[in-house]
Amino acid sequence: MSAYREGDRTVVLIPARMSKAEEQRWVSVMLDKLAAQESKRVLGDAELTERAERLSAQYFDGRARPASVRWVTNQNTRWGSCTPAEGSIRLSHRLQGMPEYVIDYVLLHELAHLLVPGHGPRFWRLLEAYPRTERARGYLEGVVAADRLPHVPGARSE
Repeated sequence: MSAYREGDRTVVLIPARMSKAEEQRWVSVMLDKLAAQESKRVLGDAELTERAERLSAQYFDGRARPASVRWVTNQNTRWGSCTPAEGSIRLSHRLQGMPEYVIDYVLLHELAHLLVPGHGPRFWRLLEAYPRTERARGYLEGVVAADRLPHVPGARSE
């Protein structure tokens, strides 16, 4: 059995002899394993730049051309930032370990700023091309909301 990503699709390979119930259970197990593997993998700056170039080609016809893309540790209130005049994109280290589609969304968001400076209708139309925009935004909103929850000393999450 195995699971892997193929573009925007997730492929899970399991034996054909399984019952529907076994199939459902093993698909769930394999998806959990894949998510755990992805959350442990941290892209280096070179891989991040390569990923940004690939996303620009896929969603913006290669028009967004960053001069640099890198992780930074000084962004605690933003997920990413862009300086269009320099062509530089910075992503918060807090994104490391999050699902790939979330990192891709933040990269696309910053790439879009290389083409459109503000957050007006033209900007959001660019991001509509990415099919996981709403899902990624919801994920990030959930992270922010969870950070605001009161911490109860001695409480454990299971």
